[in-house]
Amino acid sequence: MKIGAQLYTVRDYIQTNKDFANTIKKINQIGYRYIQISAISPTIPTEEIAETCKAHNLEVVITHTNPMRIIDETEAVIEEHKHIGAKYIGIGALPPGYVRNKDGFRRFITDFIPVARAIKEEGLMLMYHNHRFEFERNEDATFMDYMADKFVDVGFTLDTYWIQAGGADPAEWIRKLAGRVDVIHLKDFAVVDDEPRMAEVLEGNLNWKSIFEAAAEADVKYAMVEQDHCYGKDPFECLKVSYNNIKQHYPDL
Repeated sequence: MKIGAQLYTVRDYIQTNKDFANTIKKINQIGYRYIQISAISPTIPTEEIAETCKAHNLEVVITHTNPMRIIDETEAVIEEHKHIGAKYIGIGALPPGYVRNKDGFRRFITDFIPVARAIKEEGLMLMYHNHRFEFERNEDATFMDYMADKFVDVGFTLDTYWIQAGGADPAEWIRKLAGRVDVIHLKDFAVVDDEPRMAEVLEGNLNWKSIFEAAAEADVKYAMVEQDHCYGKDPFECLKVSYNNIKQHYPDL
């Protein structure tokens, strides 16, 4: 499994061409060699993304892409991903317009299955990233169970923090979706002043031994470090702490 950085963590620093270039340089200096493109300014051309990342020895693995672009401009999105070398086209969450109930999930799945198949035919994969709301129970199963069963030809970018926040077990879900979980998100779960908080990897309470064992069994290929909220800390420093912790405690990764 290869460790990468999810650029959503540093989203405030990828809104201009200059800032993007500086950010990519900093990510490289931390030690990362793989990244996920997310929340980047749409004014930065695909060609520049590819050139900048190549110049700093960073491989773009996956994106989070506007779901409506994925469905309305499928061919263009596929070509953009091929240009930057990213195999995985990511949906960050259930898109606006789809109600968070069984009918909403059913409509979402029905709309996106043909797109997922078209993407698969081009050698790429559509990926869905979970939050906690997918673990709400509907009758005898969660919405996540429903998607795992019905959302064919789609992979899942499982997020360790959000699975735990949904009351589920990250390691169990990684094993459950083995073969469909090429990419995961790593963020820790801490408690501060009796409130849940996102934390740097190995700075919170998640069972990382179990998670990494499950990832190995499920043949997870990439793990992207992400921290949506840094609570006043420098987000680059948060990415650095996570990277150093992982390399110290799990040097084979």
